[in-house]
Amino acid sequence: MQSLRYRLVEFFIVFILIPISFVLEFQLWIKLLIGLLGFIYVVYVLLKVENNKFKIRQHINWTQFWQRTFIKLFVVAIITTIYMYVVDYKNLLIVIKSKPMLWVAILFIYSVFSVYPQELVYRTFFFQRYESLFRSNALFILVNAALFSLAHIFFRNILVMVLTFVGGILFALTFKKTKSTLLVSIEHAIYGSWLFTVGMGEMLGFPN
Repeated sequence: MQSLRYRLVEFFIVFILIPISFVLEFQLWIKLLIGLLGFIYVVYVLLKVENNKFKIRQHINWTQFWQRTFIKLFVVAIITTIYMYVVDYKNLLIVIKSKPMLWVAILFIYSVFSVYPQELVYRTFFFQRYESLFRSNALFILVNAALFSLAHIFFRNILVMVLTFVGGILFALTFKKTKSTLLVSIEHAIYGSWLFTVGMGEMLGFPN
C-alpha cells in the first residue's frame, strides 16, 4: 500500500491540478496528451496496485437499478424540458428532430469513449484510493461530486458546473451502493444522453 503522502499528492495532481490546467490557454494536443497520460496512470494503478480485474460484478440487482434510474431520469427529464421550453425553446429536442443519425452516433461514442473512462477515474479509482481517508460518508460523496464538477470547469459555464455537481452526487451514491463501474456508467450515459437529446448538448461539448 502506498503512503498517505503519495496518495495525497496523487489526489492533488489528478483531481485538482490537471482539471484546472485545462482552463489555461495552451495547445489542445498537449491537453489531450496530459489527459491520456493521466488515464493511463489511473488504469495502471487500478490493475497493478489495487489489483482490480475488469469484470462485471455478480449478483447485480438489475430490477432495482432500472427502477431507481428511471425514476431519477423522469425527474431530470421534467426539470430540463421545462428549462429548455422557457429559456431556449428553439433548441428543444433540436438534434433528434433535425439530425437523428448524428444523435445515434454521438450517443454511442459518448457512452463508450467518454462516460466509462470518467466513471473509471471518478468513481472506481477515487473510491478505492481515497474513501478510507474520510470519516464521513456524506463529506466523501460531496468532495467526489465537487471534484467531478471541477473536471468540467474548462466549459466555463456555471450551469454545467451545477449539473455535473448534482450528477456527481447521484453517480457517487450509485457507486457507493453497487460498487459497479458498469451500473454507474449506464446511469451516467442515460442522464448525459438525455441532456443531449433535450437540447442542452452544446454547452456540454456535444456537437450539433
